[in-house]
Amino acid sequence: MSTRGQFNTKNPTIKRILKEASELASNASPDYHAEPLEDNLFEWHFTLRGPPSPSPYDNGIYHGRIVLPPTYPLRPPSFRFLTPTGRFEVNREICLSISGHHEETWQPAWGIRTAMVAIRSFMDTDAKGQLGGIECNAQVRKRMAGESRAFKCAVCGKSNAEIIREREEAAKLMEGEQKEDIVPEELRLAYRDELGNGGAAGDAEKTGRESKGKEKVQTPPSTSTSPAQTATVPPVSIRNTPRPTRTVQPPLTQRVVQQSHDRSLVWIDAGIYGIVVALLFMVLRKFY
Repeated sequence: MSTRGQFNTKNPTIKRILKEASELASNASPDYHAEPLEDNLFEWHFTLRGPPSPSPYDNGIYHGRIVLPPTYPLRPPSFRFLTPTGRFEVNREICLSISGHHEETWQPAWGIRTAMVAIRSFMDTDAKGQLGGIECNAQVRKRMAGESRAFKCAVCGKSNAEIIREREEAAKLMEGEQKEDIVPEELRLAYRDELGNGGAAGDAEKTGRESKGKEKVQTPPSTSTSPAQTATVPPVSIRNTPRPTRTVQPPLTQRVVQQSHDRSLVWIDAGIYGIVVALLFMVLRKFY
């Protein structure tokens, strides 16, 4: 590939892209093909055969573009069909992820081959009103499938039928060595301009349901009770129970001084009483 000398092959993203391009070229599939442009490793073109009969896309061969993000494979590649399919809008980006709304859930272990097989399997599903999905009857899709074979990409310089014919011949040379392509069950499809919108709406809806549930728990149901069923609960009186107080003993010296002082007061009182009695005795003796 002439683009190898233009990029740092030690970069993990570049190494991964070159590895996938080499693997797709060496391990050919008769149902799809993808390769990078000569001057841009991050832009690829793919050619895809429609799902097998009884699908209305059975006779179709479709062409489109792949754009790899700078952080690939941490984020998924985006696809857009350049030929009418009757299932997807022309020239509108399609992404693959687990949730269908958050492309960060893309698994780095997956690659372009996995995405190609997944998109091919999703073609046969109904749009079911999905934004960007096209609702057409089987006859219109069959007509578009027949017209798609002659589509010729100006960049690739070959028609869809010629590209798939080359891949069929390469696949025959490797018959018995091809690996079965398996689509992860958790893989989902979404349009890039819808990413985040549906997830936010889903989160808002979930939050609304949780808030309603909380309101139901916090607000008890109003029930009517008869007077006979209503029990009157008397108020409970709380008595203030006095708490025992702790007696603080004065120091020993203070107690000795206080005791001696009390004894002296007793003797003074006794002396006063004696003097009063003596005076009364003398007065009474003088008059009698």
